[in-house]
Amino acid sequence: MSIRTKEILIAGIILIISVIVYLGKVYDWFGSAQFSPTLSVIVIVIIFLALLYILIRTIQGKLIDRRTVFVFVGFAVVLPFFMSITQNIRISPEVQQVYNAMSTLQPGSKVLISFDYDPPSAPELQPMAESFITYCLSHDISVIIIGLWPQGPQQANLALEIALENEAVKAKNPQYGINYVNLGFQTGNEFVIQRMGTDFRSMFQTDYSGRHYDDIPLVKNIKNFSNIDYSFNLSAGYPGTQEWVQVAVDRYGLWMGAGNTAVQAPMMYTYLNAGQLEGLLGGMNGAAEFEKVCGITGKGTKYMLSQSFAHVVVIAFILIGNVAFFIGGRKKKLDV
Repeated sequence: MSIRTKEILIAGIILIISVIVYLGKVYDWFGSAQFSPTLSVIVIVIIFLALLYILIRTIQGKLIDRRTVFVFVGFAVVLPFFMSITQNIRISPEVQQVYNAMSTLQPGSKVLISFDYDPPSAPELQPMAESFITYCLSHDISVIIIGLWPQGPQQANLALEIALENEAVKAKNPQYGINYVNLGFQTGNEFVIQRMGTDFRSMFQTDYSGRHYDDIPLVKNIKNFSNIDYSFNLSAGYPGTQEWVQVAVDRYGLWMGAGNTAVQAPMMYTYLNAGQLEGLLGGMNGAAEFEKVCGITGKGTKYMLSQSFAHVVVIAFILIGNVAFFIGGRKKKLDV
């Protein structure tokens, strides 16, 4: 079999497996299939031994094909989703700060959540949204949703679907328009935030479904930020947390926490340290930490395990690559 034929065959197998996994996810073919803790440990040991074997072959001068690296990374990303083991997650002060702020809210408090991101950033921010809304609704905290990004309200509806399936939330039986509402997207960036500082109704005459603002019990008596007990911004860029801090926090005194992508989060520590942000969730790790402190097992925890496995495998291949490089250089010197 030629190298070209092998490449086509491998690509075909990977494509078929990917399609099966995708359709299985969509149509729930796999249900809640999980490896037992014992099987999970066995899988980890097998992967470790395979990496050790590759290292030994590399030291012997028998290099592996780069496609093998891709296959290992693929396994490292996918297999943790089926494992029943958990990763030790330490709660950072900034995540604890968000939780502490939420803990002070009394039943009936009103929280404003701005969804300022789109699907490409969902792997990091969607788990935050789901756990945050779940916490609010399970503690009788009312949720008011808006979006400064066009697809933000759609992401909010997806998060609501997950939150409403939580058993603690079901027990509270929250009602749309009374316990939570999605006011939808409004264009204008910082201008929207500024106008909301004086009058919400001027920016959101209707909700996401077209229902008039004054016909929604939850918001009909909300005029501006002074009627909001806490706010949480989920941001992947502009407009996002920085604009909310500069306008809503600085000008109107809004009490706010934030959840940002891992790339954006470091820039928010300036506002956090200045006391302008009441807590910060950064990237996948922040999502997993918030789930842990809230006692919620969600996507963040699962994704974090997958991400950690992938990082370990990538680091292992970096070490193996360096071994191959130095051995190759040494052989060249000996040949000379």
